Amino acid sequence: MDSQGDKTIAARGRHWRILAVAAGALVLGGCSGVQSALDPAGFEAREVATLFWVMAIGAGVVWAIVMAIAVYATRIRPDPHEEKVGLRLILWGGVGFPTVVLAGLLVYGLGMMWTLREPGEGLRIDISGEQFWWRVTYRPQDGAAVASANEVRLPVGERVEFALTAPDVIHAFWIPSLGGKVDMIPGRENRLVLQAEKPGVYRGVCAEFCGASHALMAFDVVAMEKDAFEAWLKDQARPAAQASEQARGAELFLNNGCGACHAVSGTEAKGVVGPDLTRFGERPTVGAGLMPNTPDNVARFIRETDTLKPRAKMPAYGALKPDELQAIAGYLGSLK
Repeated sequence: MDSQGDKTIAARGRHWRILAVAAGALVLGGCSGVQSALDPAGFEAREVATLFWVMAIGAGVVWAIVMAIAVYATRIRPDPHEEKVGLRLILWGGVGFPTVVLAGLLVYGLGMMWTLREPGEGLRIDISGEQFWWRVTYRPQDGAAVASANEVRLPVGERVEFALTAPDVIHAFWIPSLGGKVDMIPGRENRLVLQAEKPGVYRGVCAEFCGASHALMAFDVVAMEKDAFEAWLKDQARPAAQASEQARGAELFLNNGCGACHAVSGTEAKGVVGPDLTRFGERPTVGAGLMPNTPDNVARFIRETDTLKPRAKMPAYGALKPDELQAIAGYLGSLK
């Protein structure tokens, strides 16, 4: 082979090595972050991740054994074998070994259910997945219910029970860093118990295709120390404070019919069709994770709802003047 051919082969080898390194980096990059099931921050997620690694390692061992047998049969000793040797291999390798391994995994997986489904200690959070946002209601044992939307807050170290429903189509509630996903089925209430183990902000998503804006209904999950969470929840129960300079925005909000779909505690807005906006100014995003919560983004969302979130039930208010949109956005941002 000439030198040119050697160079070509060497170049191909380098390309494959580069691709392998890049693929490895992508795979490892998916093992961490606020939306990684392999970077657990909760009790259930840790148990599920452990099960995954047990199965992955087991699959690797089985693959290695199969490859070793294949190499032995094709390279080391390719000669015909006695019939009883083949029957023995089928019996132990094809029947006995898979039966023992699968039975062990089944017992291990079933054993996890007792601890993962243990009831919560006090706080219950009702979550309704809707096209295309999340209705959130906190129900503490010793206080009144608190309405919110598109954000979930949890006390660290406490088992919290979620009651999951849907009024329209099937959704799926999933916070990868805290636990596995559970379907939200119209006409049925499913239960999920999660326990955050360390403070932080994690990402939740809908994991079941539910319509044109399925990919546009994420939510933040804030795990807080227990005392901080209790103080936050107590504060959420009071009406939102409205800045006096936002009176025009409040008037425009009501006059344009926004209060027919949205509720703002302490005002005439009592709607239940859309998200509760009582503490909208404290939420980090607009449109269920769509954009950062800034006045410009709020005004844009009101004006271009049908474009930004296809098939959403909220109509676009493109006829409003720019100063009116900014006034409404300023009012909503002041609700804290």
